[in-house]
Amino acid sequence: MQKLNKKTGRLIVENHLPHNFLAEKIVLSSMLMSAEAIDTTLRLLPIESFYFTNHQEIYKAISKMSKTKMPIDIITLNTFLQDKGLLQKIGGVKILIEIINQIPNLVYLEEYIGLIQEKFLRRSLIKLGYQAINSGYITNIPFENILYDFENQLFYLTNEIKKQKNLSTAELLSQIFIELKQKSLNPSLSGISSGFYDFDSFTQGFQNSDLIIIAGRPSMGKTALALNIALNIIKTSKLPVLLFSLEMSKEQLIYRVLSMETSINQMRLRRGNLYKNDWLKLTEIIKTLSVLPLFIDDSPNLSINDIRSKIKSIIFEQNNIGIIIIDYLQLMQNSKLKIENRVQELSQITRALKSIAREFNVPIIALSQLSRSVENRLNKRPILSDLRESGSIEQDADLVCMLYRENYYSLNKEETADNPITELIIVKQRNGPTGTVNLRFNDKCTKFLDND
Repeated sequence: MQKLNKKTGRLIVENHLPHNFLAEKIVLSSMLMSAEAIDTTLRLLPIESFYFTNHQEIYKAISKMSKTKMPIDIITLNTFLQDKGLLQKIGGVKILIEIINQIPNLVYLEEYIGLIQEKFLRRSLIKLGYQAINSGYITNIPFENILYDFENQLFYLTNEIKKQKNLSTAELLSQIFIELKQKSLNPSLSGISSGFYDFDSFTQGFQNSDLIIIAGRPSMGKTALALNIALNIIKTSKLPVLLFSLEMSKEQLIYRVLSMETSINQMRLRRGNLYKNDWLKLTEIIKTLSVLPLFIDDSPNLSINDIRSKIKSIIFEQNNIGIIIIDYLQLMQNSKLKIENRVQELSQITRALKSIAREFNVPIIALSQLSRSVENRLNKRPILSDLRESGSIEQDADLVCMLYRENYYSLNKEETADNPITELIIVKQRNGPTGTVNLRFNDKCTKFLDND
């Protein structure tokens, strides 16, 4: 049974939407008693968190008064509402008296606010459910657009549930002090280990919300290094890894993974030229790899929206994600719209990737090509300006690493075959030193190892 209140224009439903009448009154009463309560509540609650229209109007009035530095108590609030012609709209002076008669315990203010937030989120979920039902009947909007909008709204809702409160400087310093104390008692990396000891010594692991660029010329080993890192992370941390491959298919990547893990020559593996021992290795490794949370997406023409959507689906399924790898940056598209300036488009992509890293609080590794200018120099070790179509890559990235192998440029490959050293050059690190890490590279099974 539904009725319309002609005075307020509000739909009256027999079963009211979720709300907490008493919590709303106590929070408003707290705001009339304490300036600190005003700051805390305005920071945590939007106007629509309040269910009742008169409570929304009172909250809105307090917010306006706070912004103009007006003193706030029941007298000044009553005067403000009267001057604005809103006093009768909220139900008159008696409503304000009812609110001030609630005697709150300010110690529990955030708990009261939490009660209001919970009911607001429940109402939002109900509203979203009705929107989903109505959208199902709309046929003049592409179905993919409807799903994308619904997914965004649902993710926003779940983000609201997990949203962290803003910390004061004192709270932040206290939190950091506790973290430092824990680290001193139990020394460990502050980020996710790459699996390479010397590299982790420079970086302290991959930090959440960081954008990491691994660059190199073609066939230098970018994809191989990324796969090595992915497998190391999954094995040690058990965290899911999401790999976007714009260059190679899922099957090609899995062949590489099997070659790395079994140490079977990649060419022999692809031809199926296997010995009895190889089959035993393969069986064991496949059994191990099949339970690891490695997710590969080899969709072509990948856009930022596609990446964001896939990340959300993995988080919904796995509740967490360790790292995201994109192979490689220059094959990405910013949108379906054509942008004439490729450097500008790539700049928008790197900014968006950094934004995603912060949004999901996860490290993102993006592989990148280097420009041909490297080949024209006598010293072919790459530098930061060699990033192809660099745009704002240098600016947006927190960590930029470049691969270099001496034997890659050697005319006599046989002479340098016994020197499998690959230099992983850290050319930029926002929160740490730069330098060079030496890794051993087995090109037969495309595997990187620490240079012991």
